[in-house]
Amino acid sequence: MRYVAGEMIVGDALEITQLASVGAAALVTEMAKNTWDSVRDAVAQFFRRGGEGTAEQELRLIDAARQRLVESTESERGPVEERLRNDLMIQLAAFLQKHPDAAAELQELADRVQRADGASDVRMSAHNNTNSQVVIAGGAISASGGFHYRTPEAGR
Repeated sequence: MRYVAGEMIVGDALEITQLASVGAAALVTEMAKNTWDSVRDAVAQFFRRGGEGTAEQELRLIDAARQRLVESTESERGPVEERLRNDLMIQLAAFLQKHPDAAAELQELADRVQRADGASDVRMSAHNNTNSQVVIAGGAISASGGFHYRTPEAGR
């Protein structure tokens, strides 16, 4: 994603899909919580970028998705959540393709939801990392002896 004058610009289909996936995961996480109404209000505002009629249609889909999740049994919950994440990712990606200027708002909404869940504000992206290693940790890493990486063949 590119940033221009403080705004996020979505550059290609992959970036749209990545952002839509993050947004979908955040929404599905919130759907089963008591705080859903405030998140739904933010989602409604996001979809209003496409006009009031579009917002109503998009929200009907979101509300139906939430209803499926809430009505699912505990044993169904995992598969239902996964289907909803996929469905919402497609819905959000389609909306962002029509309204790429809404990308920053969706990212902000996803960040807000993640912060409310106690998630870290740290973001990590690895691009063009061929022949390299990426280490991701949820906490402190002690590397007093350094990190030593070898190809699998060299470690045999």
